[in-house]
Amino acid sequence: MAPTAATIEAYDRDAPSSEATETATFALGCFWGPDAQFGALDGVVRTRVGYAGGTKTDPTYHDLGDHTEAFQVDYDPETRSFAELLDLVFRSHDPNQQTRKTQYQNIVFIASADQRETLTDYLDANGYTADGIATRIEQFSRFYPAEDYHQKYNLRNKRSIMNSFEDAGYDDEAIRESPAAAKLNGHVVGHEISDDHDLGIASNRSVHST
Repeated sequence: MAPTAATIEAYDRDAPSSEATETATFALGCFWGPDAQFGALDGVVRTRVGYAGGTKTDPTYHDLGDHTEAFQVDYDPETRSFAELLDLVFRSHDPNQQTRKTQYQNIVFIASADQRETLTDYLDANGYTADGIATRIEQFSRFYPAEDYHQKYNLRNKRSIMNSFEDAGYDDEAIRESPAAAKLNGHVVGHEISDDHDLGIASNRSVHST
């Protein structure tokens, strides 16, 4: 069952504002998959995909330069911690291996002293060191949003749901930044959405990824 335009608008209206969330940036190979995976999590409010980690100005998918496909999550720190996001990142790839192709490398971007401290604590607790793993640990500098057709890629291929966003008058930027779109993008590829999220979709189970 697809959500209505009114359901989507109500969900987004009630979601935590940008001022109430914090942002984390990661890279885990092709960005479509983690965009959906992390968007389904309780406490993750918004997601977007893009390019980061390089020096080229204004990269594009077909002219990426030395950037990597990355994704951002805006999360509610009252519900989902940065440490929990890190744990899922490290469980989603092998930190002892790294692909040679820069476009698809694994990277943890650090945007603040608090994030660096949390990462250091996580690595210590799990027997890792920043210099001893293949995963890149980098200071966050800039994130370039990817082209519209990459944003909520899986959701865009679900016409029955996209019709509701169009009926609600959402443009491409609004879909990219929509909390409802983040959840539904995960839902359409099979990630479980908590029953607490009333989006008019059939769901009898809660998200197991923590």
